[in-house]
Formats: sequence, structure tokens, C-alpha cells
Amino acid sequence: MKLFVTGIGTDVGKTIVSAILTEALEADYWKPIQAGELETGDSHTVAKLTSNSKTTIHPNAYALETPMSPHAAAAIDGVAINLTKIKEPHVKNHLVVEGAGGLLVPLNDSETILDLIHPDYKVIVVSRHYLGSINHTLMTVQLLQQKGFDVSLIFNGAENKTSESIIKKMTGVSVLGRIDEEPYFDKNVVREYAEHFKGVL
Repeated sequence: MKLFVTGIGTDVGKTIVSAILTEALEADYWKPIQAGELETGDSHTVAKLTSNSKTTIHPNAYALETPMSPHAAAAIDGVAINLTKIKEPHVKNHLVVEGAGGLLVPLNDSETILDLIHPDYKVIVVSRHYLGSINHTLMTVQLLQQKGFDVSLIFNGAENKTSESIIKKMTGVSVLGRIDEEPYFDKNVVREYAEHFKGVL
């Protein structure tokens, strides 16, 4: 199984979700593009939060210095992001792939995060409640559905029944579960959530 984790925007919890899914499947993890925080970035976070012995953390295809949109960070670094150089790691294991920001975050002048998603990936959209999140969630799911992807949702953060209800009705996609507003995440918390998600993946 190959899962691509995207979000309805930045800071909605993609990396925590990726760590939980990686632990649930004892999968390999890959973040193709990291922009900024190279010493403490998402790959480091997933490695720190997973505790199984099977997971391999694969190196970024592009590790950019500046915490900005990838196209801008690449320009500052004096490189151009070329999709032909982003090679999915060859694995015999399940694979969790984490995007950067939302689907239409630019990689260069013509391609976005959406172009990183392979046809055989199952896409998991992370939705977090804020003013405007319904709109962002519906647009994200609709775009993925138009492209023919298998789409599921995970809600992250405090429950909002009104928002979640209309999102479920209007998208018709499967909701795999929720990650609550936890005071902290460590290996034990991630392992507890992983046990739940094992049954729905």
C-alpha cells in the first residue's frame, strides 16, 4: 500500500498523521521535498515518533534551506525543482509519502504538489477546523476526485460536528478517524493512535 498524506493547508497536522500511519503499517516514510528546518524537519519528527523496527526513513529528494513555498525556497538555494529527479524509493514495504503544504503549492513555474501524487497512491487528506476550513477541505477533496484518486479524510484537532457533518455529506469520502488535540505527541501516544488506524487502513 502507498499512502500520500496531504493537507488542506499548512500546519494542519500532516506530519503527526504521517507518523501515526507509518507506525500503524510499520511502513517506510518519504518526504520528497523539505523546505527549511533541515536539522529538525518532518523526517526527523517521524523517526522520533515511530517505534517499530521495520520503518525506514528515506532521504528527501530536495532538502531546501528556507522555510517557504518549495519554488521560492529552491530559487533562493539556486536550484530548480525537476520532477524527473524526484524518484520514489524502491521498497518492499508499505510507503507513506508526505506532501508539503496543500495540493497547489508550487514546485516550479508549472507544477505543484499535486503532480507528485502517483496514480496508485491512496490519498489521505488531513483537515483541521478553522474559519474557512470547510471551503479548503471541499476544494482539496474535489480536486483529487476530479483527478480520479482514491481519497479518505482524517480530522485533526478538536471536534466540530457541524463542519464535519457537511464535509462528509458533500464529499462522500471515507473518514478514517480523528486525532484529538493532545497536550503532546510521543512514541506512546502515536502507538495508541496507530492501533486504531490499523483497523481502517
